[in-house]
Amino acid sequence: MKRKCVLLAALLAMTCVANAASLRGDITGEGIVDVDDVNALINIILGKTEVTADERAIADLTGDDIVDVDDVNTLINIILDKEEPEPVKTGVDYVWDMDALPEIHITVSLAEWNRLLDLYDGNSGTKQYVAARHFTFVQNGERTEIDSIGLRLKGNTSRRRPEGGWGEHHDAQSPQLRHVHFGVNLRKYVKDEAHTVKGVRKFHLKWFKDDAVYVREVFCYNLFRQAGVWTASRDNYCRLWLRIEGDAAETYYGIYEMIEPVDENYLKQRADTTMFSSSKGNLWKCKYVGQPATLAQYYDGDYWYDDDSDDTHTYTLQTNTKSFDNAKAQLIDFQLKLNGKGRDSFYKWIKEVCDVDLLLKTYAVNVAVGMWDDYWNNANNYYLYFNTEDLYTYQVYFIPYDYDNTLGTSLQVGNQSDSGRQNPLQWGVQSNRLIQRLMEYDDFKAKYIEYLKEIVADRSDLMYCTDAIERIRAWHEKIRDYVRNDIGEDMVIEDRPAYWGNHPEYRLLELGEHNFFQVKAASINALE
Repeated sequence: MKRKCVLLAALLAMTCVANAASLRGDITGEGIVDVDDVNALINIILGKTEVTADERAIADLTGDDIVDVDDVNTLINIILDKEEPEPVKTGVDYVWDMDALPEIHITVSLAEWNRLLDLYDGNSGTKQYVAARHFTFVQNGERTEIDSIGLRLKGNTSRRRPEGGWGEHHDAQSPQLRHVHFGVNLRKYVKDEAHTVKGVRKFHLKWFKDDAVYVREVFCYNLFRQAGVWTASRDNYCRLWLRIEGDAAETYYGIYEMIEPVDENYLKQRADTTMFSSSKGNLWKCKYVGQPATLAQYYDGDYWYDDDSDDTHTYTLQTNTKSFDNAKAQLIDFQLKLNGKGRDSFYKWIKEVCDVDLLLKTYAVNVAVGMWDDYWNNANNYYLYFNTEDLYTYQVYFIPYDYDNTLGTSLQVGNQSDSGRQNPLQWGVQSNRLIQRLMEYDDFKAKYIEYLKEIVADRSDLMYCTDAIERIRAWHEKIRDYVRNDIGEDMVIEDRPAYWGNHPEYRLLELGEHNFFQVKAASINALE
């Protein structure tokens, strides 16, 4: 093998250098891929160079867990441009790498776990953190260990007690642990770069409540990204373990969804890539809380800011909370103009303050996946980001959020009775004006229909039925062996909507009259 490796290396004497910042095949870590990397790889194979597990993973270019002559051949093809060099994933691209299946391990003291139970008993909607002693993130052989992090419960109607009955504390002998949504804040108590995973500070860890097929929200966020809607959060599957100190072993919770929170870090990452142009603006979380988040023209709406309390509001300011009055005035200015401008004035104004094309594409994906609990229909589940603090001069962005009840799981709410067959031009109610007004203009409506048809088109690799099924089956192959868990819940992947939905007949993996992708394509393609 030594002779063969030396011979292959000799062939590279006159080859060009592949330049890149952090490339696949950059064994030496010099930022370029060339003959020096071949020599370094050969020395690893021959045992002349001692390497760490992480360095060996970089040298394993074929991904078969063996570093041998096949990796040399792959490296040669990279240098000769026979194989496109792939940048090593870093930061958010590393953390939310859909090709990986990371492990997350959390350790919490008995006292803090019991405090979490008490917080829930005091207010089932609690947003308060408890202190977790340790957090471990393992991916592709790389291990990140972090002490002292924040752990909290998340969710709205999906909230439930994480263990036992009301007033009970942890039972180490026969725990009655349940699947719940968790929020993890790695920098809640110690604010330094060591308390991040590749710069990522927070995770939403979401169990697949009412989604026996383990795919609905993952599919939706992936579709947003594939369609070019860069405002959508990143997400991925993960495997979750939690250990309560004093227990004999940690508890395996099974497959969870790991979601990028919409927060300051989300804004900064996108501003750094010139998408928002600035991360210093006003971010609002908008939900149906007591009253719908319609963006209607009134002054007595439920506006407040995130004050770390358990209170919930229709419009909650997430950033610049010390300038709440100014941010509120800006949002009201937007609402007044949205509802009050005449036809010609509105058309000119909305193109000035909004990337209308991006908004129409966002809503095309939203309707294509059957998101009925959204802004247009139920005035719920979205964020608005104003990229400046200026009262009148800003760009506003609509950010989609919370897509677990989609792809055939639905209720009869608002204008909806069938999320698959509903006319996409009559998706929502008249009073929710942001989208309704856009549909009054022929060019906006035509663009919206164009995006809808692109999403379901054959060979679009977006939501055409066979393409969608192929993507879902690939994800199932990744997670299937890890679904069974110590909790004893959600142990089998099944193709069905939520039990409480109004259309239990929909399926994702079976072609035919009840296949959601086919039904949705038919309703979209019927549009003129």
